[in-house]
Amino acid sequence: MWLILPVGLIATTLAIAPVRFDREKLFRVKPQDTKQADIIKDLAKTNELDFWYPGATHHVAANMTVDFRVSEKESQAIQSALDQNKMRYEILIHDLQQEIEKQFDVKEDIPGRHSYAKYNNWEKIVAWTEKMMDKHPEMVSRIKIGSTVEDNPLYVLKIGKKKGRRKAIFMDCGIHAREWVSPAFCQWFVYQATKTYRRNKIMTKLLDRMNFYILPVFNVDGYIWSWTKNRMWRKNRSKNQNSKCIGTDLNRNFNASWDSIPNTNDPCADNYRGSAPESEKETKAVTDFIRSHLNEIKAYITFHSYSQMLLFPYGYTSKLPPNHEDLAKVAKIGTDVLSTRYETRYIYGPIESTIYPTSGSSLDWAYDLGIKHTFAFELRDKGKFGFLLPESRIKPTCRETMLAVKFISKYILKHTP
Repeated sequence: MWLILPVGLIATTLAIAPVRFDREKLFRVKPQDTKQADIIKDLAKTNELDFWYPGATHHVAANMTVDFRVSEKESQAIQSALDQNKMRYEILIHDLQQEIEKQFDVKEDIPGRHSYAKYNNWEKIVAWTEKMMDKHPEMVSRIKIGSTVEDNPLYVLKIGKKKGRRKAIFMDCGIHAREWVSPAFCQWFVYQATKTYRRNKIMTKLLDRMNFYILPVFNVDGYIWSWTKNRMWRKNRSKNQNSKCIGTDLNRNFNASWDSIPNTNDPCADNYRGSAPESEKETKAVTDFIRSHLNEIKAYITFHSYSQMLLFPYGYTSKLPPNHEDLAKVAKIGTDVLSTRYETRYIYGPIESTIYPTSGSSLDWAYDLGIKHTFAFELRDKGKFGFLLPESRIKPTCRETMLAVKFISKYILKHTP
């Protein structure tokens, strides 16, 4: 349900027309050496490049696949610079606005019914949380763990038997607003868990013996903004002191080596870490909830997109965690299991060496807090659509991911004290 906003805020919000991305392009470049990597960094200084992968300019390195979005106005100059320097590149998307519109390629089954094959806006997700509670009162409860800077509620769904303390897994989706397939998976997980209980042997066993805490949308304000104003929005919507730029990257705002990576202190950057660890209401709500349930939470799983990876600690250091072999074994089997459905290939490993170094991530924070099985899924795809995965790919993505999550959950049930 939409909350009533002060009249002034409504006027301000309505005054901003939704951003259009007509003829904007998505480039994929593979710098062959440090010199070519530096050329991309230099282009980013003089042009507005939106880095899709890696998440920021300073991560760009030799032999890395680099995806970035560029405006129609600047695309010709970028292309000339790449040609001039004999750099390998391809244009993955020629007109971003067209791809945004093509995302919605699934027709609604029955109007009014919640669809798991479509992307759902925040209003629909809130209505869905109520519906799940009403439909499965013995299995699903909703906990308001806090609210956002724009005063939207942060809801966690608890799935499992009401009585008795048992092992639990905490899962969150949508920490980055534009990664829409992530909240779609959290909805799918709740739907499948409740639907297959007593029908599916593994799910029945899991729900009889464990609880799942599911945060379907972590970054609610950003998610709403990505639906209504700017499809490419990543951060939350908090105001930053002494800056006209809005938002903090919530996945750089956790107290895990928070300020160790340079270039996360610019409020205008997409990976801005915030003014202090847990400075954001959303981060604080999640950390308070996890800390207060620490004796039962045995695993933490967070869902992102895109690049088809299963990651584990650490991001802020190349040092391997003490139970590295255990994490690697679970990730290897998890990715193998995932691939059995549609042969989708994932790679796995520590964040720092598999994707790029990060500081202040939720994954590292949860691990350092004492949750020794923490994983991050980077869901489909590998860049053809990037953040604009068509709706027709939602169900296959969710089905294969579910296999891996069920495997991890079984492992947690059996192997954690």
